[in-house]
This record gives sequence, C-alpha cells and structure tokens, in this order.
Amino acid sequence: MTDPIRFETAAIHVGQDPDPATGAAVVPIYQTSTYVQEAVAKHKGFEYSRTDNPTRRALETCLASLEGSTHGVAFSSGMAAIATLALTLRSGDRVLIPDDVYGGTYRLFAKVLTQLGLDFATVDMADLDAVRRELAADAAMLLAETPTNPLLKVLDLRALSDAAHEVGAVVAVDNTFATPYIQRPLEHGADVVVYSATKYLGGHSDLVVGSLATSDDALAERLRYLQNSVGAIPGPFDAWLLLRGLKTLAVRMRAHCAGAARVVEWLQSQEAVQKIHFPGLPGFPNHEVAARQMSASGEPLFGGMVSFEVDSMERALQICERTKLFFLAESLGGVESLIEHPGQMTHLSLAGSGMEVPEGLVRLSVGIEHPDDLIADLEQAFR
Repeated sequence: MTDPIRFETAAIHVGQDPDPATGAAVVPIYQTSTYVQEAVAKHKGFEYSRTDNPTRRALETCLASLEGSTHGVAFSSGMAAIATLALTLRSGDRVLIPDDVYGGTYRLFAKVLTQLGLDFATVDMADLDAVRRELAADAAMLLAETPTNPLLKVLDLRALSDAAHEVGAVVAVDNTFATPYIQRPLEHGADVVVYSATKYLGGHSDLVVGSLATSDDALAERLRYLQNSVGAIPGPFDAWLLLRGLKTLAVRMRAHCAGAARVVEWLQSQEAVQKIHFPGLPGFPNHEVAARQMSASGEPLFGGMVSFEVDSMERALQICERTKLFFLAESLGGVESLIEHPGQMTHLSLAGSGMEVPEGLVRLSVGIEHPDDLIADLEQAFR
C-alpha cells in the first residue's frame, strides 16, 4: 500500500508483518538475551537484547507510527522514560514541570535529579505569562502534562511550544491521559512525547512499560544511546503484551470517553459533589483548547479520566472504599474502572511541597464497563 493508513489500521499492522520464518500472524516473543553471530562482528541485526530485540523493535516501530513520529523508544516504565529523557540534559540545566503533576514525576525531580545537579521549577502551565517568566530564567526543557494529573487542567500545547522554542528549550509532553488516538503533541509543536504505556496504551493492567517518541533525529540518537547504556528496557513479553494492547486502543478509547461523559453527567446531579474536573464540560477552563487538541476523525474526545471534589477527606475516603465495580487502586487506563484518593495515594509524595491536591478530591479512571452499571456503583457508594 502506498497511501497512508489510518490509526486503527496502523495499530494492527505497522511493524507487525507476518513472521518470515514461520508465517505467524502475530509478532513472536523473542525471549532471548543474546544472538549467535555468523562471524566476529557479523550478525543479522541483533547482538544483545538490551541493545535491541525483534519484539521490542516491532513495538517501537508501531509506537512511532501511531504518534506520527520518526522514532519510538521503549523503556521499562513511564518513570524510566522520563528519567532517561532527563539524562539528555546537563548538570545546571533547568526544567519546568506543571504545578499539577503526577506525584512520581515531582518526586523524580525533587528527590533524585536535583542531587545530580538538575534544577527544576513548578509553574501553572495554563498561565502563559507565568510560563514565559520561568522560561526566561534559562530553562532548558519544559515538561508538560495535558490533561494534568489529577486536576485535568488543559494546556495549550501550541502556545507552550512556541514560547519554549523562543528561548531554545526542548518541549516534552506527557500524553498518558490522552493517548495518541485523541491527541498528538508533535503536531502542536512538541519535540518529544512521553507515555506511561502501562496505562491506556496497554489497557489491561497487566504490564509496566514506558515510551518516548520524537522526530528529532539527534535527540532520538541520544535517547537510544542512553536506552542501551542505562538499560531501563522492557522485556520481550512486556513488549509483546503492549503490541497486543495497541491493536484495540482506538475502540477502547472511544468506550472510555463515552463512559466518562456519562459518569460526569450523573455527577453533575449530585448535591454532594462540589466541583467536577473534566475537559469535556463546556465551562471547564480551556475547554475550547481541549476541543481543538483532543479529537479523533474530527470528533472532540475528552478522555476517560474524571476527578471530583466533595466536602471533606472523610467523605472522599468513604466513597473510595465503598465502590465495588470501581476497584480501589492506583494506576489508570485499564478496561476495568478504578477509583482513588490522590492525596493519600498517587500524589502522597507532594505532601509538604505546597502543591498538595484538595483533601476532598476523588479520581476516577472510567473503564469500558456499561456506564449504567458504573453509575449504579457510584450511587450506592454515595449513599
């Protein structure tokens, strides 16, 4: 085929030709650490599986295609991907991260990378003037999340990218919540895209993988060097599981988005709910930006994540502990729905940072169960 293929087709076919040796329709799991060479320094493209592996190569090829990038690089986790990206910087470089950010990302910069000489600052990235002021202080990288975790702030990627590039800063975007199906940051000016592929990309809560995607050849070369040198790679089985998950990403994301919209509609009718964080609400800050950035086939899609606030931590914890279909667990993006209290779970590392999330905040990862059953589960938990 010479014409470009669509997302759903690429997820199933790119990098996944039938196995030439056997005709297997599914990419094999090359569960090997090393490869026999024909002669000294003469091999068939693979020497050692930390450096490269056929299953991982198929995954990275597919990930790049879905992102619309030239290069995809896989890692053992989303945090390993961010840490490796940070290693492209030098001691003394300054990184901007959102003031509403995943707790693990904050912990990495505040407790680990600062010891290696990197500087960082948190900033409300929905406030472009504030971002420009921070960028002017010799920022080397801007690392954004949109929607953010857990307050689901929507950031204008084109505006952020333009502002960062004016001062020569690299723009990285953690696109875990949106996925490449409904948001492709490179098309809005970003230089590199970050994923915890553990979440929606895998989609079944059975793997831990991270990835980076870029069309910058020099950056990709450095990332591959670090991938091999540091060695934070996914194993062949995890790469195979992620390839399997990607095949259904498009249909799953549509179900997640539809279910989340139904749950939000129900939450709006609940007196106990004081505030709802969801980009699909017309009155939500930067809703218009979300409608422009987040879409598939021209249709706005706002993701499967929902956060809401009640009047106290006690009530929030009670709701979290009373659901039955919404499992009380960290993580997100699986076919099963999850509920959590960010302040005591995923964002506990923010304690004492001045960036603590509201005590009454509850975060939902809406799965692909029937929305009526999910709403009934929330109803009984609220009672």
